[in-house]
Amino acid sequence: MNTNRSRRAALAATAIAAGLVLAACGSDNTTNTAGTASATTTAPASSDADRHNQADVAFAQGMIPHHRQAILMSDMVAAHGASADVKALAEEIKKAQAPEIETMSGWLKEWGEKVPTGVGMDGMGHGDDDSGMPGMMDDQDLNRLGNARGNAFDTMFLTMMIEHHEGAIAMAKTEKQQGAYGPAKDLADDIITSQTAEITQMRQMLETG
Repeated sequence: MNTNRSRRAALAATAIAAGLVLAACGSDNTTNTAGTASATTTAPASSDADRHNQADVAFAQGMIPHHRQAILMSDMVAAHGASADVKALAEEIKKAQAPEIETMSGWLKEWGEKVPTGVGMDGMGHGDDDSGMPGMMDDQDLNRLGNARGNAFDTMFLTMMIEHHEGAIAMAKTEKQQGAYGPAKDLADDIITSQTAEITQMRQMLETG
């Protein structure tokens, strides 16, 4: 009798131990499954720098025609007897600003916003009254520039381009203060840096004549 009782006790203990092992395994599986599900369903949060606001839209829609006018003015250089230094500067302006126009146009298309079609807001004209953008030349200014030659052209081009760059810098500073889109704020930084340097260069060119 004692032997049978001992065997039954041993079997019962074995069954209990097996049950505990199974329960532990079940607990581990549940934990792992929950952890896997959590890792699978959690998506990375989008960065604030990836978002844009109305200030970013206004920056791109304003700077595109602003850049186009700088390129238009630079295109006049070759046919008006400009100096070699002014020609080199005009080429640098075109080289920098043409790709920026493409970049900003891409943003506006991606955002479902209108891309300006002309030299002036919505292609309506050149002047400050039409565009509302600082530093823009009006038709009279561009006609005077187009009629100038040689040293007179150089002086007029540099004087107008300094004003034009100052307007672009003001627009870029507004974007830095009010914009939300990281790449647009980075571009604003680039514009401020590059055009400030060009303003210094152009003032030196005017002083040396």
